[in-house]
Amino acid sequence: MLNDKKILFSGMQATGSLTLGNYLGALKNWLALNDDYECFYCVVDLHSITIRQDPSELRKRARDLLTLYIAAGLDPVKNCIYFQSHVPGHAELSWILNCFTYMGELNRMTQFKDKAQKHADNINAGLFTYPVLMASDILLYQADIVPVGVDQKQHLEITRTIAQRFNAIYGDVFTVPEGYFGKNSAKIMSLQDPSKKMSKSDENPNASIYLLDDEATIRRKFKRAVTDSVAKIAYDDAQPGVKNLLDIYCASTGKDIKDALGEFEGQGYGVLKDAVSDAVCALIIPLQERFNELKKDKEYIDSVIKENAQRAYYASEKTLRKVKKKVGFPEKIK
Repeated sequence: MLNDKKILFSGMQATGSLTLGNYLGALKNWLALNDDYECFYCVVDLHSITIRQDPSELRKRARDLLTLYIAAGLDPVKNCIYFQSHVPGHAELSWILNCFTYMGELNRMTQFKDKAQKHADNINAGLFTYPVLMASDILLYQADIVPVGVDQKQHLEITRTIAQRFNAIYGDVFTVPEGYFGKNSAKIMSLQDPSKKMSKSDENPNASIYLLDDEATIRRKFKRAVTDSVAKIAYDDAQPGVKNLLDIYCASTGKDIKDALGEFEGQGYGVLKDAVSDAVCALIIPLQERFNELKKDKEYIDSVIKENAQRAYYASEKTLRKVKKKVGFPEKIK
């Protein structure tokens, strides 16, 4: 660590296209953490191959995701933005920590059960040990803080368990991370089934707003968003579609629910959908313009990839050397 700031680690998978939910629920909030933490933001490509990927498509999506991080406002000098696969310590530490993780713990992971059901023809060992690689991602940088949503709590808990188990045997090797639960983190739901989160992998193209959707597509998807027959704009669990639109509106504009309800009092769903479309377009079209500029500047993006991989490697090696020494591996002769 270059200063006295606490270390923060987070990342997103390089599969599918980033959604409005990813942006409002995570990426937008990362921007508020720059000044308070030493931040490592990873493009998670090692995790991506637990499900079969088209190689050229994975490379493209990984580069686009890194570019989107920067387009969203993350400074690659202030933050370490890098590809997971460019730092071998992730995989090395994962093998070591596999030997300190119990089968029963991995059997209880709900994500494994969910993915095993969805991909019954490819229940591979990587899918099973996925949480150990995730723990390695975090512990490799001695992260103090990990931004997590409710659905990631179980992964954070197993990370803490592994760190505490290793420390109990070998001393204080790993920082035991805490979860960061942002007060303003929006949970954005599917536009077609508001009982489910908006997802990169949703088979219904109208269910998600993708960050690179053009304006016409964004507006069309909101017009088709599920509401109800109540014909009243209320923030009520009994009206999940309307509630989701209000959440998106408030997360995009910075307004609170009370003000939004006052603004839409007596209005119809069409007015609400148009207002949400306007707010989302105002938020992400400038991001798209910046993304397209950056994408053309291959030399700049290449330099970011190279320099940040070196920074991440240097930080990871400090932890890895300590771990290897503790478990008894022979010292490397220089």
